[in-house]
Amino acid sequence: QVQLVESGGGLVQPGGSLKLSCAGSGTRFNIYDMGWYRQAPGQQQREWVASITAGGNTYYGGSAKGRFTISRDNAKKLVYLQLISLQPEDTAVYYCKAWHTTYGTYWGQGTQVTVST
Repeated sequence: QVQLVESGGGLVQPGGSLKLSCAGSGTRFNIYDMGWYRQAPGQQQREWVASITAGGNTYYGGSAKGRFTISRDNAKKLVYLQLISLQPEDTAVYYCKAWHTTYGTYWGQGTQVTVST
C-alpha cells in the first residue's frame, strides 16, 4: 500500500512558478507509475497533467507540454511537478496518483494552486 501527500501549492501571480512535491510512503515506491492530475474549480473530472513510469519515462498532457516537468527521486520517495509560466487557467487542485497493475491505485489529498493577481 502507498500513501501520498502533496505539498508546494499556493498563490502565485501569472507568469510565476511553483514546484509541487508528492511524498510517498510504504515499500516498493519505485515500482509504481506516478502521475499528476488537476481539478479546476467547477469541473467534475480530474484532468491528467503528466506521468512518469517506474522506469523514468515521462508523458505530458496538452496543458503541460513545454511548461511543466515531472520527475521522481525513488531514494527519497518523492515525485515532483515543476510548473512555470503559470496562467489563471492553471488554477486547480493538483493531485498525485500512484498505480501498479498488481498493487492498485492510490491518490493523495491534493494541493491547491491559485494563479491570480
